[in-house]
Amino acid sequence: MIKMTTMLRTALTAGCLLATTPFATAHDGGVTKVFEGTASWYGPGFHGRQTANGETYDMNDLTAAHPNLPFGTRVRVTNEATDESVVVRINDRGPYAKNRVIDLSKEAAADIGILDTGVGRVTIEVLA
Repeated sequence: MIKMTTMLRTALTAGCLLATTPFATAHDGGVTKVFEGTASWYGPGFHGRQTANGETYDMNDLTAAHPNLPFGTRVRVTNEATDESVVVRINDRGPYAKNRVIDLSKEAAADIGILDTGVGRVTIEVLA
């Protein structure tokens, strides 16, 4: 009886392990809106200061500022020149520079390759 119970437990555990996704993904949901424009980034002068949603800005987190998307919204930002993308969370308001659609954290800008240039054309996908 103990051997059968052990075999059953082993089989059930193996089945559960096989049924789970082995790798976490950055985002599994759909896209609710897409728009394009110029992205910029902000960092050292704002690091440690309070963002519009009340949290402390960390330029090493994957966050961004947008004029009107709700705080907590996740968006995928893709550099149109390199096709590199990053998923960021909206936690601040901006950008305040003319003709910009989003301000990325320093880390997010580095991930998509616009850190050196300061700006870049991007496609933004609002994630569900």
